[in-house]
Amino acid sequence: MTKEKESILDVKLFKRLFQYIKPYKGVFFGLLILVVLLAIFSSATPYITKYAIDESIETKISTDFLFYVVLMFVVLILQTVFQLLFIYYAAWLGQNLVMDVRVKLFNHLLRFKMKYYDNSSVGVLITRAVTDMERIADIFGQGLFMIVRDLLAMVVVFGVMIYINWRLSLIVFLMLPLLLYATRIFQKYMKRAFEEVRNEVSNLNSFVQERITGMKILQLFTRETIEYKKFKTINERHKKGWLKTVWYNSIFFPLADLVSSISIGLVAWYGGLNVVLDGAVSQGDLIAFIMFIPMLFRPLRQIADKFNTLQMGMVAANRVFKVIDTTSQIDDTGTYVAEGFKGDIKFDKVYFSYVDDEEVLKGISFEVNAGDTVAIVGATGAGKSTIINLLNRFYEIKDGVISVDGIDIKDVTLSSLRTQIAVVLQDVFLFADTILNNITLNHPEITEAQVQQAAKDIGIHDFIMSLPNGYHYNVKERGVMLSSGQRQLISFLRAYVTNPSILVLDEATSSVDSYSEQLIQNATDKITKGRTSIVIAHRLATIKKADKIIVMDSGDIVEQGTHEELLKKKDGYYKNLYEVQFLQEEVI
Repeated sequence: MTKEKESILDVKLFKRLFQYIKPYKGVFFGLLILVVLLAIFSSATPYITKYAIDESIETKISTDFLFYVVLMFVVLILQTVFQLLFIYYAAWLGQNLVMDVRVKLFNHLLRFKMKYYDNSSVGVLITRAVTDMERIADIFGQGLFMIVRDLLAMVVVFGVMIYINWRLSLIVFLMLPLLLYATRIFQKYMKRAFEEVRNEVSNLNSFVQERITGMKILQLFTRETIEYKKFKTINERHKKGWLKTVWYNSIFFPLADLVSSISIGLVAWYGGLNVVLDGAVSQGDLIAFIMFIPMLFRPLRQIADKFNTLQMGMVAANRVFKVIDTTSQIDDTGTYVAEGFKGDIKFDKVYFSYVDDEEVLKGISFEVNAGDTVAIVGATGAGKSTIINLLNRFYEIKDGVISVDGIDIKDVTLSSLRTQIAVVLQDVFLFADTILNNITLNHPEITEAQVQQAAKDIGIHDFIMSLPNGYHYNVKERGVMLSSGQRQLISFLRAYVTNPSILVLDEATSSVDSYSEQLIQNATDKITKGRTSIVIAHRLATIKKADKIIVMDSGDIVEQGTHEELLKKKDGYYKNLYEVQFLQEEVI
């Protein structure tokens, strides 16, 4: 294990966290002042008690006794007020800090390449953005400031005890090294335990999230028993990780209580003998020390407890910053702001691979003229969807050039490029929101009136109005309240209202009813009219209407031409595909 990993606290990580405190430095320094005041007031009560006993009770002179009572009451009131302010603003600082970190993390996630999400677990990312963030808030709300307060309180108590009676102090301090050593060992092992716990929490979240999302598949293939056994195994590991922390706590805290009790016993024995025999220790000293000992040992015990919180927060912060430090964004270095394309598209010797040394596109070249509709056909895995991904720069190409209107898309700002290209995917994703918000995606410049007019243009207004609340119908998570055909229609409307220069369509009608398919066909005809369109074709009607057909096989373009031209090629790839797949559709 590396030295850095063995260290109890990561100084670099702390420095990085403190960068987020700068906007709230007023509150931060206010908390430091409260920490000092609380430390001073922590030893005031025993100190006042000592004088009340020595100067009023032991001497049987009650002249100043009321003064000491009132003074103690004032100290307790002030201590309560300072404690209230300290707890509130420590938590306030933690929540504001974590809000800023969470916003930065989410903004970072929004700009990651698709490749990052291809290789990442959704459950783990959710853990980073939600659960781990709360642990970071605890660093300041329940960890760091509490530890500083307790340490400072111990220093003050330590000084007051020596001032009152160094002999009694020596007895107490002889027990401290044992507890300090135990605390150090405890912290070391708790850090390892919490790292294990956080790993298992991530695994658990990831497993549950994926199984809930894919529940239909699990039930269709009767995997309930197998997945139940897997979950039990993961849950068992999670339990064992937490039980380690429980075991370390069950050893340390009783030991801390034992040392404190032994110290009180020794002070009572030694101090009591001195009170009786020679008066070297006053009754007030003895009572004060019996009050001071828990105040000295309890903070040390609490420090260890708060250190658990701090360790969990540090582990969580380390994981979150690893995501923030990940450089997986598309290089948005383009300077050309596209306000509208004619729509001339050119792929020039484009190479691409999702995995190194496994090329998906093998130097393909083709051109699409402005206003034309180009259909791309081929077997599964031929590279059709990859072309869509590359045109939108979801992935970086390995070699070659992709240009629109003669401009390399790398020279176009990412935002303006994607604004001019609308995509209708085969797998339609809808958010748990209204139909209107799923169409506009909360774009402030797209009004409901514009959406309704667009829906009328492509012939789906009546369908939407037939739903409860019409455009304000909530489709729930992933659009489960709509059929696959209805979701597809919503995605067509979403693309149409943005008035894009280029349309990319991944048609999907294999699982929709004939009525929805007719609406989709009408919508396709409407939104592709007069626009450059690239269509991954699944229907014969679309292919016949295309100005050009690109035929792909294993990452290569094997044929290009119109429907009639390609059918004339003897033993051509498209002709064989047409006879096997599309001709059957025509017959039906």
